[in-house]
Formats: sequence, C-alpha cells, structure tokens
Amino acid sequence: MARGDLTDQEWAMIGLLLPSERGRWARPSGDNRRFLNGMLYILRTGCPWRDMHER
Repeated sequence: MARGDLTDQEWAMIGLLLPSERGRWARPSGDNRRFLNGMLYILRTGCPWRDMHER
C-alpha cells in the first residue's frame, strides 16, 4: 500500500457503496480499489489523468 492509498478500514466502508466489479458489460471489470486510489492520487497531486502511470 502506497502513501495516500485507502486503508483496509476505509475501503471496508467505501467498497460496499461502489458497483460490483463483476457483471459490468460496458467495459472490462477491474479493481475498484485501485481505480479509486488512482482518482484520489489525481486529486491530491493535481496531475492530469493522461499523465498517470500505466499501473
């Protein structure tokens, strides 16, 4: 877990509010926690989404 990522306690509260990772037909299913951590990183650092690392 990197600095600024969601802790297990935070994820336990937030994860239930997000849509399921299975059964989405519009795009391949992914890891909601990793995606949310990426969004929080963008908000925290102010870098454009296109400059995010591939991982």
